[in-house]
Amino acid sequence: MASVTLTADLIDVRFTATERLWIGRERIAVPIAAVRQAACVDRPLSLARGARRGYVVSGFIKLGIWGIFGGPRQLVSARRGNPGLHLVLDRAAAGGEFDEIVLSDPAAPALAQAIRQATAVRP
Repeated sequence: MASVTLTADLIDVRFTATERLWIGRERIAVPIAAVRQAACVDRPLSLARGARRGYVVSGFIKLGIWGIFGGPRQLVSARRGNPGLHLVLDRAAAGGEFDEIVLSDPAAPALAQAIRQATAVRP
């Protein structure tokens, strides 16, 4: 499962070896300023939509990039049975690759709250 580290101005996500195979990267760092919305979701698997480049075991796991041919481009690392962190990004401010990030993480409620608080105090 991906590990999420939150600093004052950055969300750093590091992926496991298996996730790296399907996501195509070791990590992604997103500036807090690029986050438009952060939410904890009960069923993160349901958020991934559209054409994909990745791995799916229906109802259990989704890893990869969704929205390849249109719609929001999503980086997804979601598993059944874990709450999810759903980030809606300003694509340009986040580096131009993704509109959304969907991650399963047991600490998703606390992470979403911390990110919302950090985005609320920005100028």
